[in-house]
Amino acid sequence: MIKEKIQQLAADIFEEVVALRRHIHAHPELSFKEFETSAFIQQKLTSWGIPFEVMANTGVVGLLKGDLPSDQVIALRADMDALPIVEANEVPYKSKNEGVMHACGHDVHSASLLGTAYILSKLKAEFAGTIKFIFQPGEELLPGGASILIKEGVLENPKPSHILGQHVMPLIESGKVGFRSGIYMASTDELYVTVTGKGGHGAQPHQNIDPVLIASHIIIALQQIVSRNADPRIPTVLSFGKVMAMGATNIIPNEVKLEGTLRTLDEDWRAEAKRLMKKMAEGIAESMGGSCEFRIEKGYPFLINEPVLTAQSRADAEVYLGKENVVDLDIWMAAEDFAYYSQVTDACFYRLGTGNAAKGTTHSVHTPKFNIDEDALKISTGLMAYLAVKQLGN
Repeated sequence: MIKEKIQQLAADIFEEVVALRRHIHAHPELSFKEFETSAFIQQKLTSWGIPFEVMANTGVVGLLKGDLPSDQVIALRADMDALPIVEANEVPYKSKNEGVMHACGHDVHSASLLGTAYILSKLKAEFAGTIKFIFQPGEELLPGGASILIKEGVLENPKPSHILGQHVMPLIESGKVGFRSGIYMASTDELYVTVTGKGGHGAQPHQNIDPVLIASHIIIALQQIVSRNADPRIPTVLSFGKVMAMGATNIIPNEVKLEGTLRTLDEDWRAEAKRLMKKMAEGIAESMGGSCEFRIEKGYPFLINEPVLTAQSRADAEVYLGKENVVDLDIWMAAEDFAYYSQVTDACFYRLGTGNAAKGTTHSVHTPKFNIDEDALKISTGLMAYLAVKQLGN
């Protein structure tokens, strides 16, 4: 049976996938600068006889046709970029690029998809249909590599009917995977606010217009948008993570800069919330004698898992891993540019468990101590290969 053959091939290539992951982890590159990673992936695909093309400068899109006749096409996606984080793990494969780290598991995604490509290349005589392997740049940086690849035609010629993606999750035990049907991840917008007043001596506030005070009122008041304007049934998060007031203990600055994020799961409310925030912030600043420039950088849309595809993928995962190793996911208010694919074709984005308390791999993504239980790589490659051939009707 195809399942047993895939499982055997996944076992055979496990140690190489670990090595691939460690190599990519040790040589992280920031968004849209993944030149060495791209070349490494190209070399591997070439060695396995899988043709590819380069898109969006560093993206690699492999194409594998099964020997049996079929017009069906499915796409599998992995991202390649790392984050500007100083790694705190003391491991042999620690980042060699100071200040850059694979802290979101994209090394796992790329190595796993390479393993999947290898498995399927060995089975091409036994399945029908075509598989696209999308190694995508720039997931971590707007406008998102997915949006660029889509504009360049990654979902055309041939056009896939489905796309699958997997992402590490340390909250899930290694050996398990998670699925959620319907809306799963949030949209994201970046907020850049400049509050301008009139600086001066801290001992003479009556002669100044204090932008620090104005900015403080704006931060607090904007939470009202969430608590009193959002439909309670629509999850909404508004957070400011950066406040810059370059004064001193006795100096009131001329301006204060704020940076934050808005996340939600409804496009109509998303647009309305941004309108309300801008109006409120500008109004508060003006009423207190200052001014406010409220700039919004539009980010990724919400991510939706197509129900039929997700149900089928979950059922196939239960066959491959056992029902006890497939869990339900909650809504996740983080954002992912895989959402762009989900807006234009049937998509399923599922989670690969990488957590293991005994091995210390429960640290969150986007932190200096993030790492994975590499035993997760025993299933990441084979599961995606199995899901692909099943979706192609094999």
